[in-house]
Amino acid sequence: MKKFINDPADVVREAHAGLAAAHPELRVNLDEQFVARADAPRPGKVGLISGGGSGHEPLHAGFVGPGMLDAACPGEVFTSPVPDQILAATKAADAGAGVVHVVKNYTGDVMNFQLAAELADEEGLRVQTVLVDDDVAVEDSTWTAGRRGTGATLLVEKIAGALAEEGADLDAVAAVARLVNERSASFAVALTACTTPAAGKPGFDLAADEIEVGVGIHGEPGRSRQKMRPAREIAALVVDAVQSAKPIGPEPLIVMVNGLGGTPQMELYLMFGEISRLLHDAGAQIARSLVGNYVTSLDMAGMSLTVCRADDELLRLWDAPVHTPALRWGA
Repeated sequence: MKKFINDPADVVREAHAGLAAAHPELRVNLDEQFVARADAPRPGKVGLISGGGSGHEPLHAGFVGPGMLDAACPGEVFTSPVPDQILAATKAADAGAGVVHVVKNYTGDVMNFQLAAELADEEGLRVQTVLVDDDVAVEDSTWTAGRRGTGATLLVEKIAGALAEEGADLDAVAAVARLVNERSASFAVALTACTTPAAGKPGFDLAADEIEVGVGIHGEPGRSRQKMRPAREIAALVVDAVQSAKPIGPEPLIVMVNGLGGTPQMELYLMFGEISRLLHDAGAQIARSLVGNYVTSLDMAGMSLTVCRADDELLRLWDAPVHTPALRWGA
C-alpha cells in the first residue's frame, strides 16, 4: 500500500486538521469531531447536518457552508459517527428553529443518529430525520435493511440546504429533503476495489477483466460480477437499472455522474456523454448536470449514476447559491 499517510490510526484526525488549515471559513472541532460553518448557528435558521464514515470525501464535511450543511460529523473510515459526536454537531447547528438530520441508510448510521436525536430531544432540541435510500442496486445489503444511501445524499443536502438558507421552517425543510430522496435513484459500477488505510489491501478480489455491478460505497457486493465491456454497454446497463426501478418520465432531470475516487475526470465525462445520449433517446430531459468525484469510496475506480426527477421548484433550489469546499456556485 502506498498512500500519503503517517499512521492509519491518525489519518481521519490529520485530514480534518488539514481541512481546517485549508478552509478557515469552517469551524473544525477536533475534540468533539465535527465540522461546522463558522457562522453557525444562525438565528432563526433551521440547521441541517449529516455525517457518516470517512472515506467518502468530499461527502460530508466538504459540503458544509452557506447553502448546504450547517455541520457534519465524520466517523472513522467506513464507520458511523457516535451519538455524542452527532449530538455535538446538532447543538452546533441549532438556533432554536430545529435541526434536520440527513442520514444515509446504513445500520450504524441509522442507529446512532436515532440515539443522538433522542438525546437532543431530552435537551429540548427539535430534530427531524430524513433517511436517504436511493441505491436501486439491491433491496438489502451487507450493512442495511432496505436500499443503501448513496449519491442522492448530495442532492438532498443541496436542495434542503437552499430552502433552509431562505428561512423555511423545520417541516418544510424536512419535507423537501424527503421529496428529493423519493424522486432519486442511483446505481454504481466498480472497476477495482478500494483499500482502507487500516487494512492495507483491497477490500475484495476483482479480476483484471471483471467489474462489480451495483457495488456499494463501502465495497459491498452488488447484483453481479460481470466481464469488463465497452463504456457504452456499461452506461446502458446503469441507465436500464435506474429506469427499471424508478421509471423516468418527461420531468426535467438532475443527473449526476459521480466518480468513486479513482476514476479520471476524462472517463467520467465520457460516461456522461454515453448516459446523456441514452436518456435523450428515451425522451428524457436533462435540465442540470454534475460530473466529478463527490460521493467516493476512497481509491475505488468506478462510477455511479444518480437521477432525480425534478420540477421548477427543485431546480430553483438546486440553482441557489452554495459556497462549500467541494460545491460552489452563484453569488
